[in-house]
Amino acid sequence: MELRDLRTFVTLASLLNFNQTGKVLHAAQSTISMRIKMLEDELDARLFERLGRKVVLTESGLKLLEYARKMLEVEDEARASVSGNAASGTVTIKVPESLECHRLPDVLRAFLRRAPATKVRILPCIAGNVAEDLRRGVTDLAFVFAYEPSTRDINAVFLGTEDLVAVAAPSHPLAGLETVGPQDILKHNLLLAASDCSYRRTFELFLSETAQLPHPSVECHSVAAAISMVCAGLGVTILPQMAVREHLAAGMLRRLPLSGGPFETAVFMLWHKDKWISPCLQEFMTVCRERLMPQQVSPVRGTPAEP
Repeated sequence: MELRDLRTFVTLASLLNFNQTGKVLHAAQSTISMRIKMLEDELDARLFERLGRKVVLTESGLKLLEYARKMLEVEDEARASVSGNAASGTVTIKVPESLECHRLPDVLRAFLRRAPATKVRILPCIAGNVAEDLRRGVTDLAFVFAYEPSTRDINAVFLGTEDLVAVAAPSHPLAGLETVGPQDILKHNLLLAASDCSYRRTFELFLSETAQLPHPSVECHSVAAAISMVCAGLGVTILPQMAVREHLAAGMLRRLPLSGGPFETAVFMLWHKDKWISPCLQEFMTVCRERLMPQQVSPVRGTPAEP
């Protein structure tokens, strides 16, 4: 098996899109298809199912992915060792939208100054599949909000905490209350962002104090969409304060004084315990400890975790 074909396979397994894979690898879509076909012929196994425009891994593809990741990591480790170039390579991360937009730019600015030859790939973070993506090698690192530790194969570093705030439009009926409780909120629409969903458990626990059934809610595809809908007066949401700071300052949103608050969520950096930490990945992790959650203590904790 050619390492080039394995790298193509791993990239396609991560993106599940021939066109995007071609762009990442700077190759034509026909070239990507040809490499996958050669690999399938060599292994005498179907690696992907083409379901219309969708691409999914077969059982054989899932088995190969684990080995292919290991083989490519060995190649990267050998290159770094022989060349002595610690400032090259690729770092792939999964990060919630709020952190990506409001915390990550400063991290990337500092990291790319230290390792200008490194490429950083950023994937959307959906809490439910983070641990499995780390096990499969789809991503090198993942950043998540609060979670409950449960497995021993995922390492975690606590980076800090972020305040959570419930917000509504200034014209919303709840915006004028001195204290807002669960019964008040459940009379109105809830707008929650799937891309930052880990901390919603905190909000749901707060709402569970009442036996009243919640009003039908809307789950948005992004934080930006949730904020836009709340600004339009469509309901209430809870988000990290960093995501709505500018909207609050501009008077576009009003912070709701929740009873039982304040609320906060922890921020963690996760990686698989067997992951080879390349020099550039180690540098990126160091910068994240220093800068992702500024002015907060970031102790290293080898705590197993399951987001």
